[in-house]
Parts: sequence; structure tokens; C-alpha cells
Amino acid sequence: MAAPKVWLIWRLGVFLAALAPLVFWGWQVAINAAGPEPGKYLLLNIGIGGLWMLLLTLSLTPLTKLSHWKGFALIRRQLGLWTLAYATLHMLCYALFILGLDWALLGSELVKRPYIIVGMIALIGLAVLGATSNRWAMRRLGKRWKPLHKFSYVILGLVLLHFFWVVRADMQEWVTYAALAGLVMATRLPPVARTLPKLRYRLSRAPAGHDTPRWL
Repeated sequence: MAAPKVWLIWRLGVFLAALAPLVFWGWQVAINAAGPEPGKYLLLNIGIGGLWMLLLTLSLTPLTKLSHWKGFALIRRQLGLWTLAYATLHMLCYALFILGLDWALLGSELVKRPYIIVGMIALIGLAVLGATSNRWAMRRLGKRWKPLHKFSYVILGLVLLHFFWVVRADMQEWVTYAALAGLVMATRLPPVARTLPKLRYRLSRAPAGHDTPRWL
């Protein structure tokens, strides 16, 4: 099969995989299987889904360095935009199901729940990154593009802080996500980032009789 068709199928598969949770959660609400508060069910699940999308997006660069597989780099922008989509839907769920579109309540909500402000800042940051993820923006920004998009790690910290405030009564789940985030961010440290290609090389040259997996 020609390479362009392979990459098209790969991207389509990623698109469907990213869409599937939203379809599932929507179906759960439609068949009354989302519990007594379907609005909060959607709010929480879509928010966690957005965190997963962000973690997956940030893991693509180290995975590319480790495996040297082009497919990871090809879906980086796609997953980044899905992260923005999930975050936007999370905010819309809050506006619709918690505020009831009554914007007069927003001021008191911000005072009682400051994590909403943190979430909004993260959403604005994602919107900026999404708007500048195209080739035109890359040419326009030049050398400033990469430093700008490294702000994604600040956004990850903001999202974790937002989530911490929401679930602080039960920290087990938050600690799991924080550990994953710490692992992803550790791969961006210069010593670790320089080691990944070397690790791939060593694994690829492992003797055939060993059980060490060989990377593409």
C-alpha cells in the first residue's frame, strides 16, 4: 500500500479513537445510564478525557525520538486540536449544566471555586496553541514558535492544579495523573532527551538471541 494511504488510514484511526469516548459518553446519557446527574457525568469524563489527550500529545515527541517512527509526529497537531476540543466541550458542559447559562452566577462561582479561573487560563492557552499550530503561524512566528509551544507544559501544570482542586477529597486518581505527567515532562529534560535516541540505537542493535524488543 502506498505510504500516503497508510498515513491517511493512521490519521483516520486516531480521529475515530479520539471521537469514540465522546460518542460513548453521549450514548450513556441518551439511554439514561449516566447516573442521576448526567450533566456532571459529562463534565467530569470530558475533563478527564481532555487531560488524557494532553498527556498523549506531549508524549508523542519522546516516542518519536525513542522509536524514530514518523507516525507519532504526524498526529501531534491532530491530538493537540483534540485536546482543545475536549477542553472546550468541558467548559461548555460547565456553562450549560452547572451555570445553566446564567452568566450572572459566574462571579460568585469564581469566588467559591477558584479552580475555574485556572481552568479558563489553561483553555485560553490551548486556544492560542491551537490557533498557532498551522504552517502559516509557524512561518510567521519563526524562532518564537517553539518557545511559545513549550507553554504546553505550563498548561499541563495548570490542568493538574485544576484537577487537584476538584478531586482533593480523593487524591489517588490525581496522583496517578501527576505521576504520568511527571514522567512525560522528565523526557523533555536535556539529559533524558539526549538519551532517548541512544537508547533506541542500543535496543535496535541488541543480539537476536536476547529477549530485548527491537524498535522500528
